[in-house]
Amino acid sequence: MNAKRTMCVLMALLFCGSAGLLSWAAEDGDELELSFEDVAVGKIPKKWKVEGTRQTGPLATWKVAREADAPDGKQVLVLTSPNHTSNGTYNLCWTNAVKFLDGEIEVKVKGNTGKVDQGGGPIWRVKDKDNYYICRANPLENNLRVYYVKDGKRKELASANVDIPIDKWHEIKIEHEGNHIVCSFNGKKLLEVDDGTFPAAGGVGLWTKADAATSFDEFEVEVGADDDDDSYSDSDDDEDDDGDDDDNK
Repeated sequence: MNAKRTMCVLMALLFCGSAGLLSWAAEDGDELELSFEDVAVGKIPKKWKVEGTRQTGPLATWKVAREADAPDGKQVLVLTSPNHTSNGTYNLCWTNAVKFLDGEIEVKVKGNTGKVDQGGGPIWRVKDKDNYYICRANPLENNLRVYYVKDGKRKELASANVDIPIDKWHEIKIEHEGNHIVCSFNGKKLLEVDDGTFPAAGGVGLWTKADAATSFDEFEVEVGADDDDDSYSDSDDDEDDDGDDDDNK
């Protein structure tokens, strides 16, 4: 956390819940909380949506579910079934109600199943289902990678090999300031890269690829001071850039 910066904290709490409401809370103007406490089992929160990049077939099933090994509480957000056989589809559950530009993102990730792909991770500066940054951990390949997805095409920015046991909880942390991106895994910095593909604030969410069924918990987003005036918005940005395809990894 940067002590020189006034921070606005957004915490997506992926445990507890029964009513399916999206709630906001602030204390002294310093904290903003996105709570999943009142989300009913089997539902996703209001203002979140399920979509797919290069979707072929039905959308995946995402829902809040109870898991005995949840890192905090008893409930997590899970992609339980992809519902399609497309190896090139990216499964998204995200919200554009929060605008993230600079700051930090942390999430616990557990890969459950997947023959083509496993694991997943957070997405941020999301313009729409075809344009965003993604950092994902893959237990099948035992690596952590950060990409951008532009007009539905994925471009790898950096990669590192790391042991990622399946059916275990792991932590992914993202730090993004301007064009500078740092990605850590289980507390260790593994990736560092500069990229200016998406310079504007965008939504945040979660991602898996193909048939990867994955659980997520303790999703926290810490927004920098410059983001505060536009940290809550229902609009999308319209900027476009060209990207290279990198979809076989």
